[in-house]
Amino acid sequence: MPVTTSVLARERRHTRVRRKVSGTEARPRLNVFRSASHIYAQVIDDVAGHTLAAASDADKDLASSLAGKTKTERAKTVGATVAERAKAKGVSAVVFDRGGYKYHGRVKALADAAREAGLGF
Repeated sequence: MPVTTSVLARERRHTRVRRKVSGTEARPRLNVFRSASHIYAQVIDDVAGHTLAAASDADKDLASSLAGKTKTERAKTVGATVAERAKAKGVSAVVFDRGGYKYHGRVKALADAAREAGLGF
């Protein structure tokens, strides 16, 4: 019987989700990656294979505003930032790709902040 780790299980869930979720030029994909200490988000046009906008709590632009905040508060800031950057590129609607993670905690906080900043999904 093969060994299943939490990382491999997440990758399997993500593959399963990606069979159905794909970003187009009209509705790109908002992808989320969550590590133990950071969170990353990018808006991707899968047809062209280009990243249209990206943000993370490891960005040097956001470092000063994120100092001393909890991981959930940092995820909210990243969600709002990626939404602003996407809107600047002319993107108003996306499909949400939770990356195989539960829609809970930091992933949910990022998604809610992106919605509040005007990104539709």
